[in-house]
Amino acid sequence: MDNKIYNKLGICDEVLSFSEKVLDELKERFIGIDETAEYNQCKVISAMQENRVNAVCFAATTGYGYDDVGRDNLEKVYACCFNTEAALVRPQITCGTHALAVALSAILRPGDELLSPVGKPYDTLEEVIGIRESKCSLKEFGITYAQVDLLKDGTFDYEGIKRAINEKTRMVTIQRSKGYQTRPTFSVTQIGELISFVKSIKPDIICMVDNCYGEFVEKTEPSDVGADMIVGSLIKNPGGGLAPIGGYICGTAECIEKCAYRLSAPGLGQEVGANLGIMPAFYQGFFMAPTVVAGALKGAIFAARCYEKLGFRVVPNSVESRHDIIQAVELGSKERMLAFCKGIQAAAPVDSYVTPEPWAMPGYDSEVIMAAGAFVQGSSIELSADGPIREPYAVYFQGGLTWYHAKLGIMMSVQKLYEAGLLENGLL
Repeated sequence: MDNKIYNKLGICDEVLSFSEKVLDELKERFIGIDETAEYNQCKVISAMQENRVNAVCFAATTGYGYDDVGRDNLEKVYACCFNTEAALVRPQITCGTHALAVALSAILRPGDELLSPVGKPYDTLEEVIGIRESKCSLKEFGITYAQVDLLKDGTFDYEGIKRAINEKTRMVTIQRSKGYQTRPTFSVTQIGELISFVKSIKPDIICMVDNCYGEFVEKTEPSDVGADMIVGSLIKNPGGGLAPIGGYICGTAECIEKCAYRLSAPGLGQEVGANLGIMPAFYQGFFMAPTVVAGALKGAIFAARCYEKLGFRVVPNSVESRHDIIQAVELGSKERMLAFCKGIQAAAPVDSYVTPEPWAMPGYDSEVIMAAGAFVQGSSIELSADGPIREPYAVYFQGGLTWYHAKLGIMMSVQKLYEAGLLENGLL
């Protein structure tokens, strides 16, 4: 590669040389990612062909959205691809947290208990549940919450989970990705083992998996191993960078029916909800998703290897198996977090001239810094990095609509740390 184009973007020769040495070590790993992407691409195409996707599916609807062929067929495509009885895929679901809130409130009733057997949930879910006080939380409706922390090695505390399940336990929520923690992300196999264990104790428990950041990373999904519902955001993996908004819930027909009633209104359910002309983006984004996710995975592994060699703790490391697209890097100081995020922002096609600053973001209990020059606001399948300004000062890198953009982002983050003199070990 001609260094001049990277020099023009602000990457010095020292960082380029360091990066090329790292990439030489990752060639075999990248082949495996491409094989998974090829499998998942075929899976998506098969679901689209089986459900006879055609030009009529791309037509816009307004108002009530009655008889929306494209919307209804897209939900069949999702259900087919994720191996579930039904699906709810809507632009009216504004984000992943909204999708989770819909799913939780659709199933839980006053007097029920929600159990998290994987420790603390993602920050924005705390107010939904009522761990942090908020109006209209589950807690306000008489729904209690129990939590079993992971063991020190990051595995499930099966004995603790067994003790926590009681006659009130109606639902288990399993967060696949790490969120703003430095614990491991769970594999589909691990999630399946946990679901089997929970259901062996109480078969009628509803098991919901927060699948955000995990779609198409493996060849199987949590719905293939017993999850009653999987939930996610379309401005993450399954939207392929093209969906401008939206979320999905896939699961049993009974669960999805209840979720649809909660999203719209009792008696209306899935019959209403106009697509407003964004069906082409939803279909095409889902089609592109396996390839986009593969590029993001390569970026995450490249980031892990770079920062390992620079002396930082990374989760997961560069040789561990991957179960989501997020790469955590413990930078050890606020200054390094700011420099890292400055680099990601500087590599963006949108708002590259902006300097990211920490702020009190709604739904979080600490100041959060976010770097993203995205075509879709908040889209974390696009190149982005964020994290709460608190110890261990970990930044969470994810996304990149192409591998080359993810590569540039990581090189630029190293560049900014290098320029600021924040790399103690130098570039070796």
